[in-house]
Amino acid sequence: MLTITHTRQGGTLIDGTERGDGTNVDLKANGWHWSRQLGAWYVPQSRDHAPKTCKINATAAALREAGHAVEITIDDTARPTADVEADKIARQADRVDALAVKADRKGAAADAAYARHGAAVDRLPPGGEPIKVGHHSEGRHTRALERAWSTMGTAVEAEREAEDARTAVATAAATTGARYTPVTVGNRIERLSADIRRLERDLIKPFWDPETGYRPATDAEMERRRARLEPRIAEARDALAYWERVRAEQIAEGATTDYGPHNVAKGDVVQIGRGGWWTRVVRANAKSATVETDYTWTDRVPWHKITGHGPAGERPAEG
Repeated sequence: MLTITHTRQGGTLIDGTERGDGTNVDLKANGWHWSRQLGAWYVPQSRDHAPKTCKINATAAALREAGHAVEITIDDTARPTADVEADKIARQADRVDALAVKADRKGAAADAAYARHGAAVDRLPPGGEPIKVGHHSEGRHTRALERAWSTMGTAVEAEREAEDARTAVATAAATTGARYTPVTVGNRIERLSADIRRLERDLIKPFWDPETGYRPATDAEMERRRARLEPRIAEARDALAYWERVRAEQIAEGATTDYGPHNVAKGDVVQIGRGGWWTRVVRANAKSATVETDYTWTDRVPWHKITGHGPAGERPAEG
């Protein structure tokens, strides 16, 4: 029996496969990957996401057609965003540690390869002496040159692999920080707020009937809609509350600004982005500032992207 399971914490996994049972063909064809760490097949990007039911059902159908018995178990209970983020940070830290070990190993291999190349070069005749064709030393000299050349290629490739490994460490180490930059946090708050408003509109919007057009939803239709949308709204609200706390902490620590209509007025000058351009405010809105541009129109800039402020009467800085 094969069992496909989905939970928010574990993602989508399949249990019961064995080497040589042929399941790998159907699993690969449906986008599953093998994890040596888990010792199981999994669906990428499925952890802490809603189940990809189309992929799950297509996989089950293919496996059943191949003669396997398949059971599907889905638990789509969302976890608190704080728990999700804590796990992401811990997993990323583990990944950085593993990559650092790999980089050290690759670096040591490169050092050893260059040492072998140096030893091969040292065995060459001094002063760049040419090969003496026909001399008894010709074969030894030729082999020494070939070894020096081949060890150089090996050393260069080893150093390239070591540099790639060091780059991977630096990239992985910066991932969590990049997710928590003030602008990224502000963008995430903006997106989550928009998602919540959209879901709340979907919850109460009229029902589309192909025969009569839009009409009020029946009680049964509303019940199905609530069952589908309310968990998503609750999950989005929890995520919004988490990221709003993160932003409040960043403001309290001085890591970001707190500009808005409470402290920026029409005519003031503001800076857009870190080290960015300065411009004048045309209107201070609830969620953004309408600012002048070098053209005939204005732009709207979210408050979290404004990094500097000056009172009315100051001249915007050049650039």
